[in-house]
Amino acid sequence: MDQKLCDKIKRLNALRHQTEVRKKRLDELQLIYKQNAVAEEEKADKDGGAAQEEQSEAAEQEETPQQTLRLLENRLEKAQLKLQESEHIYSVYQKLKDHMQEESLTFQSQLDLLEAEILRQRNELKELQMMNKDAVMSRDMARADLQRQEEDFHRERRERERILQEYKRQAEERRMFAERAERRAQRVTLPGEDAPTDIQLVSNVHEEEKAIRTYQEAFQRIKEATGVTDTQEVVRRFIAQGETHRHLEELKSENEKTLVRLKEEKERLQDAFQELKYSGEAKLSSGQQVLEELQAHLQKEEKRRDKYKEEFEKMTKILVAGKSGVDHLATKVQHIKVPRSHFPAKDLSPQSDEYVLDILDTTDQKLQKLLEELEGQNIGEILRQMEEEEFQASIEGKLPAFNVRIPLPAATKPDTFEDDEDSGEDEGDVVTRASLKKQSQQIIESKTKRKSRPKKKKGKQ
Repeated sequence: MDQKLCDKIKRLNALRHQTEVRKKRLDELQLIYKQNAVAEEEKADKDGGAAQEEQSEAAEQEETPQQTLRLLENRLEKAQLKLQESEHIYSVYQKLKDHMQEESLTFQSQLDLLEAEILRQRNELKELQMMNKDAVMSRDMARADLQRQEEDFHRERRERERILQEYKRQAEERRMFAERAERRAQRVTLPGEDAPTDIQLVSNVHEEEKAIRTYQEAFQRIKEATGVTDTQEVVRRFIAQGETHRHLEELKSENEKTLVRLKEEKERLQDAFQELKYSGEAKLSSGQQVLEELQAHLQKEEKRRDKYKEEFEKMTKILVAGKSGVDHLATKVQHIKVPRSHFPAKDLSPQSDEYVLDILDTTDQKLQKLLEELEGQNIGEILRQMEEEEFQASIEGKLPAFNVRIPLPAATKPDTFEDDEDSGEDEGDVVTRASLKKQSQQIIESKTKRKSRPKKKKGKQ
């Protein structure tokens, strides 16, 4: 519609320009014609004076009548040629004038049509400007709401991270305190002399263990709420919520676009209702009926949209939970190797759906391979070995870094005990404090040495 209006305006301007140019040309030609007429008159006067002079000269020279007749014929031919040229020019301009008069008859109607089209386009422009204003206001409100939600989200995340760090710090302090208490408990002292101190130390150890269990239970609840067991995985899970928030914002923008489209449809239906309202009594009832049907259809579509929106949000939550579960399962079986033919031919983005399907397929094949390897084996025995290894690893992990084990020579070890036995016989079976500490230290070193041997063999394998 705008293109047609512009074409008509251009055509009108071109016709006006052609009319002005032709009017100017007509004025110029009329001026030239008048100048030529004046020149002809002056020339005729000069020719008349020249003729009189020639006649006087002829009279004087006694010219013949044939020469005078020839001169007059030449002048007549020139005058006829100029007359024909003037008539031709006049006819051409007369045709131009007639054509322009014919075209001027249709100018007014064309102008009226163009002015009506311009008015209609202006009205449409005003309506579009109002719609644009409403859309800008809705956009600003949505941006403000989004900014507020983002600020709340970041504030809550910072609070969760602070609480998590505080729990970590407290758990680390309790763990270090428990390790120190355990090391103190392993020191064997003389009976009777340090008995009250040992009782107090044991009570402190029990209290510290109770506090540690309390903190471990709190952290376990946090792990169960997030569905992971690793601390770093908990932090990554909270970071991954940013992508979920962005996806929900995209859904929000799409729903806003749908809402704008429905509003436009509602306005169009209201305009149709207004037109039907003033079209007459006979059309009023049918128009109201149509409007009611359309409004009912609109409400039905809005309910349907809300229903689909809720279903989409549920599916989105399920999809996010499924992706998290697949990632968690993939991390559990990442140590299992499969043939290279099972890997994808090209790198996929972690945010794409194909990436999740590929990880799920790879994990499925790893689990099948694990089932094939475990087929025919005693699952209970394997679990018992795993528990023993975990227990030994946890005990070894509690040893301090400065606890350096020095291997004793095998030949001198029996001699040491023999010397101890001889010395005991000489001293009349009286155990001194120094010998008791020495024996306890040897027992602890022998136990730690036996526990560390399987781990070294496992590392060599």
